[in-house]
Amino acid sequence: MPSVATQTAPRTLPHPARAEIRLEGVLHALSDPMRLRVVRALDTTSEELACSAFELPVTKSTCTHHFRVLRESGVIRQVYRGTAKLNGLRRDDLDALFPGLLDHVLDAARREAGRLGEH
Repeated sequence: MPSVATQTAPRTLPHPARAEIRLEGVLHALSDPMRLRVVRALDTTSEELACSAFELPVTKSTCTHHFRVLRESGVIRQVYRGTAKLNGLRRDDLDALFPGLLDHVLDAARREAGRLGEH
């Protein structure tokens, strides 16, 4: 009898459905400078970025926490591709639920970064 190859299900992470995304959760996620830095970086590309692509001046466990807050609030989507966890901004969902919010927050963050001499 030929052996049957076992297939493992791809790893997935829980994400809120669009209807479950709450304004207070999004605002909380965007209120932290490190999380806002991640969102700003994701907004500049249409590609998904690995967690390691973000140079955050925090420990690995703190970085994991920040990505979890962003995912659980509905701001980002995280998917596994092989062993890499990739991140993408859920702009379509956020724009549908809260039109203009992300644009205004990111614009304000860019202005503040320029005022403070940051990138």
